[in-house]
Amino acid sequence: MIENSNPLLCDIEKGICEMPHTYNTDEHQDITSKPKKTVKIIYFTDPICSSCWGIEPQLRKLKLEYGTDIEIEYRMGGLLPNWNYFNSGGIAKPSDVAHHWDEVSEYYDMPIDGDVWLEDPLHSSFPPSVAFKAAQLQDEAKAVLFMRRIREMVFLEKKNITNWAHLSLAANEVGLDSQLLKHDYETQAKELFQEDLALAQKLGVRGFPTLFFSDGSHQKTQTVYGFRPYQAFENAILNTFPKATQYQYDASWIYLFNKYPRLTTREFAELSGNTKSDSEKLLQQLTRQGKLSRTDIKNGTIWTINKDQTPTT
Repeated sequence: MIENSNPLLCDIEKGICEMPHTYNTDEHQDITSKPKKTVKIIYFTDPICSSCWGIEPQLRKLKLEYGTDIEIEYRMGGLLPNWNYFNSGGIAKPSDVAHHWDEVSEYYDMPIDGDVWLEDPLHSSFPPSVAFKAAQLQDEAKAVLFMRRIREMVFLEKKNITNWAHLSLAANEVGLDSQLLKHDYETQAKELFQEDLALAQKLGVRGFPTLFFSDGSHQKTQTVYGFRPYQAFENAILNTFPKATQYQYDASWIYLFNKYPRLTTREFAELSGNTKSDSEKLLQQLTRQGKLSRTDIKNGTIWTINKDQTPTT
């Protein structure tokens, strides 16, 4: 492969969208603030990080199985400051990303339509990152939903999420106050974003996704770097806190779709424990029955539960 010094050219084999700078990596013990739960995870990511989109199935399963023991703190990493920043690594302009995203989609088995870089390219990933920090000021849980929604917009719907209209719509869809979001976006969220960038540099973050796992005493730490199978994330929890409890969740389609109303085929297969082929058959059957709706994009499908479907008692 081409040597990657451009974070938008994600190394598929390594599973990482790597930054062109290398910082001191000997300060992982500085993960401060007492965690609310047994295992604290600091997750450095970016709204347009394709490898981060690739680990959505693993993270969703991690939350289902170990949600009682883990706390995930989302931090922004600043993947694309602007296009003047990049002139190497095989990507020097937005159109260079389009084909690469198609390759990433196939490798991670997660739907991505890279044509956004041809039709309405983003000039930076900073605006949606700052918007996420503004969302966190309102509600941490809704901020995570907001991140998911803007990722769906850019990866699946070819929407330029630097445009405020899309950010505002995503905020309204997940229950955030879009007017307050705009105020915070223009004021204190910018400083919070800069704090995330400073922490990333201090901890030696070289690319995304990077997840730092630590126990309550910070005596045990582990880092998971890049796209990895589910077992790697689970092992990081157990190595950090061997007594972590694995919750046996309901893997039925009705439970999963009420927990996560929109799922890709890959996500449903990961969460349900079925093969992709069996998952595809079940999801198609549920769609024919009117229980789900499907949206086909260039490189895959995402399934949405219909509003009249509720969990069985």
